[in-house]
Amino acid sequence: MSNPQDIYSDYKEKVDALITSSVSKNIPATLYEPLKYILSNGGKRIRPMMIIFACEICGGKMEDALNAGVAIEMLHNFTLVHDDIMDNADTRRGLETIHKKWNDNVAILTGDHLIGLAYSYLIKTDSKNLKGIVDTFTEGIIEVCEGQSFDKEFEEKFAVTIDEYLMMISKKTAKMLETSAIIGALLGNGTPEQVENIRNYASNIGLAFQIQDDLLDITADETEFGKKIGGDLVEGKKTYLLLKAMELVEDEKDKLKIMEVVNKELIKHDLEERILTIKRIYEDYGIIESAQERIKHYTELADKYLNTFPDNEYKERLKWFSGMLMGRSF
Repeated sequence: MSNPQDIYSDYKEKVDALITSSVSKNIPATLYEPLKYILSNGGKRIRPMMIIFACEICGGKMEDALNAGVAIEMLHNFTLVHDDIMDNADTRRGLETIHKKWNDNVAILTGDHLIGLAYSYLIKTDSKNLKGIVDTFTEGIIEVCEGQSFDKEFEEKFAVTIDEYLMMISKKTAKMLETSAIIGALLGNGTPEQVENIRNYASNIGLAFQIQDDLLDITADETEFGKKIGGDLVEGKKTYLLLKAMELVEDEKDKLKIMEVVNKELIKHDLEERILTIKRIYEDYGIIESAQERIKHYTELADKYLNTFPDNEYKERLKWFSGMLMGRSF
């Protein structure tokens, strides 16, 4: 049986090569320079890998899924470029964001162009299920935009529940992995039951992935994470950890510190010290552990759906993939 890490590295190399070759034009430079910049900026290619692995477990081949894998990565990068503008983020994967390196107009156009590129690769896919694949892809775009809209709304809304947060991340983060899994299963000509099980697997992995991302924002090593620690706190984002803190924190001084985040007052002075204070509050009230328990819960749910598939090397690849995502520091 092939080593899943080696398979992942091999597939990633193939996806990277196709992405690199996807942009051959140079003019206009204000469009193609930032496009090449973001597409060459690495990344784990998580969503293309989900498409390929889901395709394989349903009976397809890696080669059947490559074009769709490139399409989903283009779509993912579109969301990153536009999200970075809305979040006023300075860095992405350790490098300057496009709107900082160039300007907002260039970043908006780069994102728009990525959508066009995404569809150009998606429709290269040779599959009897192409209509279902395109419909799934389009629905994914719509829901991701809804999720981002909820995310920005929640930044301005004081009372946000954990259930509302879970609804938001199911659209913004989990939907992209779910879309990838469905497309992969359709490419592999999976049965309706297989498509549904792989969808549920990916949806739960997506929920765990986002809560892990919330956790990394306060606990990760900045160099490995690729962006500033505490960015969610500065933006006043209603993460799982912040919402849990609003529920649990009782000490008045600690409550005031949490309210600084909610009211977006954290950026005014002593930022690093204030971020460390919030981390201490999260630790004192068991909020870090609560997030870890949620991550474990959704990962176990994902495993339940994955276990409906026969034991083989393709199932082992997805099990390894889940473990890699949950053990990440990026």
